[in-house]
Amino acid sequence: MKGRGTSGSIGLYAIQCTECLKFRVIPTQQEYEDIRSRLIEDPWVCNKKPNVSCEDPADIEYDTNRTWVIDKPNIPKTPVGFERGLTLRKDYSKLDAYYATPSGKKVRAPAEVEKFLEANPKYKGVAVSDFNFAVPKIMPDTIPGNVEGKGSASGSKKMRTSKTDDV
Repeated sequence: MKGRGTSGSIGLYAIQCTECLKFRVIPTQQEYEDIRSRLIEDPWVCNKKPNVSCEDPADIEYDTNRTWVIDKPNIPKTPVGFERGLTLRKDYSKLDAYYATPSGKKVRAPAEVEKFLEANPKYKGVAVSDFNFAVPKIMPDTIPGNVEGKGSASGSKKMRTSKTDDV
C-alpha cells in the first residue's frame, strides 16, 4: 500500500464493529478480504481483534481528512496468486476494479478472467465466480473540495466495512 500523497492508493483498511460502531484498522488487504468475504454470516465485533474490546477508543474516526469508500459485504477472497486492485478515477466519480494475475496481466471483467483461466490450465481450481468486480461506494462527504467535476458514485448501500483512500 502506498502512503499519503499518492493519488488513488488505498491507505488503510478498516471495519466497523456491529456492536459499538467504532472503526478498527485491519492490518492487511488479505485479512480485510477474509473478514469481508464472510461478513453477513459472521458479523465483525471488536473482540475479534487481539486485545481490543468495544470499551477501547476507535482506531480511526470517520472524517473528511481522507476519502472513505464503503465496500459491499461477502465479496469472495481473492484467489491465491492473484491480487485485487482498485483505481480511483481522477474526478472521484467511481472506482474501477481489476485483478492482477500471477503473470502480472490485469483483467478487468469476468470474460477476461475466463480467457485467462482457459489459456492457463494450471489454475484449474480457480473459477470465474471467485472474482468479483463490484466496487466500493465513494462517500461523497469525504471527496476533497478541490476536485474538478467531482462525481458521486451510486449503487451500493453503506455497509459496515470500509477502506480509506489516501488522496
